[in-house]
Amino acid sequence: MERRTVLRAAAVGATVGAGSAAFSGALWQQAFAGPAQTGPSPYGDLRAADANGVALPAGFTSRVIGRSRQRVAGTSYVWHDAPDGGACFPDGDGWIYVSNSEIPFLGGVGAVRFGADGAIVDAYRVLFGTNVNCAGGATPWGTWLSCEEVPLGRVFETFPRGGQDAVARTRMGRFKHEAAACDPDRQVVYLTEDEGDGCFYRFVPDRWGDLSAGRLEVLCAGADVTAGPVSWRPVPDRDGFPVPTRWQVGAAKHFDGGEGCYYTDGICYFTTKGDNRVWAYDAVGQRIDLAYDDSLLPPGTAPLTGVDNITGSAAGDLFVAEDGGNMEINVITPAGVVAPFLRLTGQSESEITGPAFSPDGSRLYFSSQRGTSGQSSGGITYEVRGPFRS
Repeated sequence: MERRTVLRAAAVGATVGAGSAAFSGALWQQAFAGPAQTGPSPYGDLRAADANGVALPAGFTSRVIGRSRQRVAGTSYVWHDAPDGGACFPDGDGWIYVSNSEIPFLGGVGAVRFGADGAIVDAYRVLFGTNVNCAGGATPWGTWLSCEEVPLGRVFETFPRGGQDAVARTRMGRFKHEAAACDPDRQVVYLTEDEGDGCFYRFVPDRWGDLSAGRLEVLCAGADVTAGPVSWRPVPDRDGFPVPTRWQVGAAKHFDGGEGCYYTDGICYFTTKGDNRVWAYDAVGQRIDLAYDDSLLPPGTAPLTGVDNITGSAAGDLFVAEDGGNMEINVITPAGVVAPFLRLTGQSESEITGPAFSPDGSRLYFSSQRGTSGQSSGGITYEVRGPFRS
């Protein structure tokens, strides 16, 4: 019965927030039983790869906006190595895409500013000299949380428009951070942990919009629970030394390699790469369910493997990037169908990172972290345009 759950699925949202779509209330009405199943994509089959090596459905096009160790077109900024987690932010009549650099000690965050017509007008750094910046999350007040994926890693609050120094938000816990997602309804920030026995956390700030103080809590449930009620308990020592945060609360539920994290309309979706699952935490009902589990599909039929970063569109579709697999971004529809949306060719030694929609929902940004070379110096960042569902 735990695996035969009912997930509430989205119809259509109205407003667009930083990095991904935000949905109006009472839209989760269409229900489907159990985790997503394979089926036809709402966008149709993939065509042959284009000149950029991107296979897309009919009506969609791609362009390269950045290559590691090369200047971003029309700017003096040299795009960083190993581009990873990213998000988009409104900026006047244009927007900004931020991208982490997942390299040791010289990591950080780069940004590209676009004009109203999508032309690149600037590129620059907003965070320097941090350690293995993997994923992160956008805040409702327009900052980017960039997370260090190392033991005792930190969360840095950065400012995509520049002009302000990033701030380490150590009260959000010291552990092997992966991603973050803000829940403005409950005024908390959800956090994933990239460990084989990692946990799922939430940070409850003393004042919403200020991450300098607050409490860190960990999700608790039975070890084998894949669907059912959960609770939250405080982490006694958020600094994680000498006892790591994930081992401090005996009732904490452990997940096999926490990755991407995305919140919309009362649900926080997060992925675990070790078991190829997409989880759905119902913040209203305080329960977890499985939105996708490749082990429940017939052998050899799972289209989505190596689950990693995740985001959502204005139509309620989830877009999940693969770390490895066959280098795809898959779509999971509100009707519970999972299917490929795009595929990169000739990049089997890389991973797809940083999917994020422009504020108007018409463009999807993402990176191939190591590109065709398989090296961190070979990263490529793309933009895809086309008739996304709305």
